[in-house]
Amino acid sequence: MAVRFQAYTSDGVIQAHLAGEGRLGARLEAGQRFTVELGQVGWLDGSPALTFIRTEVDPDELIVVVAPPEQVVPSHAVWHELELAAGPWAIRGRLPTLPGFDPGRALARPGGTFVVLAGVVAAEASRAGPPSAGGPGHRFAFINRYTVERVVADIDLGYFFPGAATSIRKDED
Repeated sequence: MAVRFQAYTSDGVIQAHLAGEGRLGARLEAGQRFTVELGQVGWLDGSPALTFIRTEVDPDELIVVVAPPEQVVPSHAVWHELELAAGPWAIRGRLPTLPGFDPGRALARPGGTFVVLAGVVAAEASRAGPPSAGGPGHRFAFINRYTVERVVADIDLGYFFPGAATSIRKDED
């Protein structure tokens, strides 16, 4: 059974099937080009969609990659609402952390290029307002943390998104 592949890039959205063996997360973290097939690219500039039989994608060019349904996250997670800006995309989602996580004191840091978010909604940043939390979204998605330019969250996530401008949102109690 072919695994569906959907990724947001700086130019548009790729929808295809993953070719070959191996888990999507492992392929992304390997940093090597991998093959997708029987798909199309929808361009942000309004150009006609490009249909292809087989092509290679470079993980470094991917901003958001929709995770497969079997994606695993911590079962006892504390969820942190995030707003991200990455390339042409405004992204909303929730980052899972373990209870008691303190980003300033934690020894564990993200080691790979991608982090997993839940409840991800991505929309063109040029559209007015943030992506709608009620709009079409994805259960889980991998976010290329090196493409993120701005982060708004309730905790400091500078280590998660190096180079991004960060704002800490205060809870309204």
